[in-house]
Amino acid sequence: MTLRHPAKRARGRAARFEKLAELASNFTSSALFSVLCMVLVGAFAAVHVAHLPIEWQHLVGDSMGAVSLLLLALLKNSERRAEHAIQRKLDAIAAALLEEQEGRKGDAEENLESAIRMEERY
Repeated sequence: MTLRHPAKRARGRAARFEKLAELASNFTSSALFSVLCMVLVGAFAAVHVAHLPIEWQHLVGDSMGAVSLLLLALLKNSERRAEHAIQRKLDAIAAALLEEQEGRKGDAEENLESAIRMEERY
């Protein structure tokens, strides 16, 4: 297990996780997922209104807790990736401005173009 920033980890397994996280993020922002969450909340209310056995209440409550935990993990992953992308863009802009101010040519313009199109890779 590594404690480095997700964007700075080695590729390979991390790239597969990023793809999975992106797919999960896309699914959780879909209308289908919203409907599934409403059904889960409706089931929670129905179980309580119907006075079903406590096992059913635990099952529905635990399901809601699991979904909440997964959503929290996805939110944090998305936040970290967005934070890294913004910082990379700011660094590239600062480097390009500094090179232009100093009147020299370097890799900053190329790095800036790469950073601007960063979302196309995710």
